Amino acid sequence: MVVWHSDGWGGRGMGRPVRLATVGRVGELVHCSVERGVATITLDSPANRNALSRQLVTELNLALDRAEQPDVRAVVLTHTAPVFCAGADLKERATAEPGSQAAGNPMASAIERLGTMAAPTIAAVDGPVRAGGVGIMAACDLVVVNSAVTFAFTEVRIGVAPAIISVPILARCGWSKLAAPFLTGETFDAATAKDMGLITHVTDDVAATVAGLVAGILAGAPKAVAATKRVLRQAQPTMAEMTTLSEALFRSDEAAEGMRAFAEKRPPDWAAGGGG
Repeated sequence: MVVWHSDGWGGRGMGRPVRLATVGRVGELVHCSVERGVATITLDSPANRNALSRQLVTELNLALDRAEQPDVRAVVLTHTAPVFCAGADLKERATAEPGSQAAGNPMASAIERLGTMAAPTIAAVDGPVRAGGVGIMAACDLVVVNSAVTFAFTEVRIGVAPAIISVPILARCGWSKLAAPFLTGETFDAATAKDMGLITHVTDDVAATVAGLVAGILAGAPKAVAATKRVLRQAQPTMAEMTTLSEALFRSDEAAEGMRAFAEKRPPDWAAGGGG
């Protein structure tokens, strides 16, 4: 798996990835580590290109359990090389019992949780993404993609539809920009994905871009950042709802500390340690 030097994603001395053979349990396909307020979740099933097997998706939900804790202020979803995610594990699907994937769908749960958990979620994508993998990626709040990455919704070519993943994807993109890739299964590049609204950042250095975003998140007040995420995710906020939220935040302890710090020309207490 890929882990990061001790400074983490948001540290002053952001390092390059290093490989440690001893990290994670034997047979584990998803790893989660928490350091200085940042949870890093790594998809680590390179043998099948991080395909969404039952084991991987189950472990992804367990990793989200660990990440969904008060000490976590940002979540980075990353992967082992060379592929971010190839979509459904078709070999496993072909041998599955009828209806075994339906009840309590862990894929749907993981997608929902990436969008609704309090901490901002960032997908760090340094390899190709296909089908269901695009849905996992798009469920995150911020999506940072290497400029060489390609995407495809290949579902129609195997006789299915991009159903579950359409929920986060249609929330990000207008349907007319999705029509061709959804209906044809064509491959498209990072620039096209950015134009569609599917991703937020295209870069030649995913690690550095993610580190900058994490640092920005950690510079904000934790409860204020969580509230802002809820605002962004709300389909159509009303003025009354937003007025109530604004007044509550201005009366909060965080706001009092933030305004004191501004007046005293010092960092607020949540930013002093870099990790909350």
